[in-house]
Order: sequence, then structure tokens, then C-alpha cells
Amino acid sequence: MIEFQDVHKAYGHHEVLKGINAKVNPGEVVCIIGPSGSGKSTMLRCINGLETYQKGRIIVDGATVGQSAKSLSQVRDSVAMVFQRFNLFPHRTVIQNVVEGSIYVKKENRATAEERGYGLLKKVGMIDKANAYPQQLSGGQQQRVAIARALALQPRAILFDEPTSALDPELVGDVLRVMRDLATGGLTMAIVTHEIAFAREVADRVLFIDGGVIVEEGFSKEMLTHPKEPRTQDFLHRVLNPID
Repeated sequence: MIEFQDVHKAYGHHEVLKGINAKVNPGEVVCIIGPSGSGKSTMLRCINGLETYQKGRIIVDGATVGQSAKSLSQVRDSVAMVFQRFNLFPHRTVIQNVVEGSIYVKKENRATAEERGYGLLKKVGMIDKANAYPQQLSGGQQQRVAIARALALQPRAILFDEPTSALDPELVGDVLRVMRDLATGGLTMAIVTHEIAFAREVADRVLFIDGGVIVEEGFSKEMLTHPKEPRTQDFLHRVLNPID
């Protein structure tokens, strides 16, 4: 579904991705972990063309990202993204936010889009807030609306860029529960996260990236319990034991 082939990305003289090779298979959940500044979010943003890369190839559902405007449009039809900070339209209600892309980008009939939209709001536990505005919602509620908005586009895969990092701790669980349900439903997902327990439970595989290279990858329960690389071991120890 998603493949990186020797992908390099630099900002000026600062190389952020240094030859990334990775795959996300259809129906697979892959979590990407690593320290701040390691290239995790850049890797994700390159998938749907929010960032350009200078060398290598990224292939999404058969289309090469960045090859042409047509291929980028094809990629964005296949892949939706959920950001750290929700990015909801403040002047539109929850249901309007959810159906916006379906109506104005995919040219779907409003009645059909709204019927699906209400169903998705029910799925993420936000049906009672359909007519509220974003400023009337908590951060966790806004993030669940953002997930419903991504699902409304009927993507083949969803990218999550640290979806709980901007939330108060007591709101994280509601968002992770929604994502856990999506994972069990067979949706292809690539997730940048610091939630190690969530990654261990939900992900099929985990990639650990540091300094722009993939240091280690493997099946989630095995790698997060018994990492082989010293750098991975050190990172997980620091994340799981922050006061040591």
C-alpha cells in the first residue's frame, strides 16, 4: 500500500531522512516511534505530498508521490491524514466539517455525504455534538471529529501524526479507543506516536527511527518488549521510565 525506496529529504544542508526503506502493507497497522527531531513526522508528511523529498521514491497504491499533479491527486484520494492539532474549520459545525471534503472535493451528493457523516460521528462517539462548533468541544472531542472527517473521504489508508500529543492526559484514552476500533476493522494505518503501550497492543509492526534512519523494525510485541538494538533499548527505557 505504501513503500519507501531509499528516500532522502533535506532542509538546506540538514538531511532529515537519510535513505528510508519501509513498507506498509494493505490492512496493516504500523507505528513509527523515535525521539523528537528524528524524522518521524517528515516521513509521514512525505507520503501525501505535504513535504517534498529529493531522492528515492515513495509509492502509494501504485502511484509515485511527487511524480506529477495527477499522481499526487491519486495519492490523496487513497490516503487521508489526521494531524496533531485537528485543523477543523472554526466557522463550520461538526457535521459540516466532516462532510466538507466529500461534497466539495469528491463532488458527492450532500444527502449521501451527510448520511455517512452522521454514521461516522456515531462511530467515534460524537453524534450528540453534530451541530456544535469546534470551539465548544474539548481537544479530545475535536480530534475524534478530525478522525471522522478523514474516514468520510473513504480512504484506503489513514496517516496519524502524533494524534494525542496536543491533548490533556485524561482525553488521550478516548482518541486511542477510536483508533483501536479502526485497527481491528482492518483499515491500513501509519501512526507516528509516543504511546508505546498503544503501539504494543494495536500495531502489527513498529519502526524505530533516529537521526533520519530506521534503526530497528519488527513485530510490535516482540520489538517493544525485547528490542535488539542498543539505541532502541535506550529510547524505550527513557520513554517507559522517565524519572530514572
